[in-house]
Amino acid sequence: MIPVMEAVPNFSEGRDLAKVRALVGTIERCDVEVLDWSADPDHNRSVVSFIGDPRAVEEASLAAARFAVDAFDLRAHEGVHPRVGALDVLPFVPLRALDMDDAVASARRVAGRLAALGLPVFLYGAASSPPGRRLADLRRGGVEALWAGFPGDRRPDFSPPGMSSPHPTAGVTCVGARSVLLAWNVFVEGLSIHDVREVAAALRERQGGFSGLRALGLHLERQDRMQISMNLEDPERTSPLRVLEAIESAVRERGGRVAGTEVIGMVPDALVLQAAADRLDLPDLVPSRILSQRVPSHVAHRVERDAGALARAVERAGPSIPKEVRELALRIIGQAASSKTPNEET
Repeated sequence: MIPVMEAVPNFSEGRDLAKVRALVGTIERCDVEVLDWSADPDHNRSVVSFIGDPRAVEEASLAAARFAVDAFDLRAHEGVHPRVGALDVLPFVPLRALDMDDAVASARRVAGRLAALGLPVFLYGAASSPPGRRLADLRRGGVEALWAGFPGDRRPDFSPPGMSSPHPTAGVTCVGARSVLLAWNVFVEGLSIHDVREVAAALRERQGGFSGLRALGLHLERQDRMQISMNLEDPERTSPLRVLEAIESAVRERGGRVAGTEVIGMVPDALVLQAAADRLDLPDLVPSRILSQRVPSHVAHRVERDAGALARAVERAGPSIPKEVRELALRIIGQAASSKTPNEET
């Protein structure tokens, strides 16, 4: 089977769209498929989702890191979202013909090469040792808490030789391995920021709320909106609908209302089953945003591309290829051509 890995890097830049588009272009030139990208000026953050062969995804991640180091400067950065790096977070997600061990291996390989670029790296999620280190613990206090030197309880897993503090402009990077998660925001009206933060705190797993849920209450100054920003680690196990219902109830009790939702990145199947999308009132929910629908299309494209490369190699080799090898190659090429989905472009 053709393996497919996903990476979902988060960058500390969401206002200079020319730079963000150039970053996306850098990733697209690395033999991967960019599924989605977004930028938010209040968070001052951009998120890119891309998939491909694990090695290609690793190379694209490194190219993105080099771009971020050159183009983004944390000394001039401000936004409502916690951050410790220009390339703040880099998770690897196994999607097809891979398991979590493969994602961990990719995370650790990339972490070592990021250190060679001058970036200290913290491992988190399944990639840390022991597994399960939390991003919230690594980003506590933001990069400002690290400038003077790494605290005793937060030493990088990978670091350039002799480096005892973050990169002077790019900070540090958190590299992890995880399963598909739901990154989403709920907008709230009629409440103070104090109330919104209280609602968010009550939702968190750490405060006794929903399993696998991380939540922040934020005021988006540029939009003048209140937002509960969340990551749900396992939307199959913990229902997003139950989370939304809890938010609606808590907000209503305080005299406010839920004014809308949005998903950041790709949409997991948990949101397109049992009419969840309608209940959550998600804008722009089209097939291209649904992860499980994009992966087969990506695989079909790679099969077609590789079959074309094989056909050209057979043609160049001419009679030097043994007859049985040529026949096998032509059979594989024919199977690849016949397996294209009916709606795929030719």
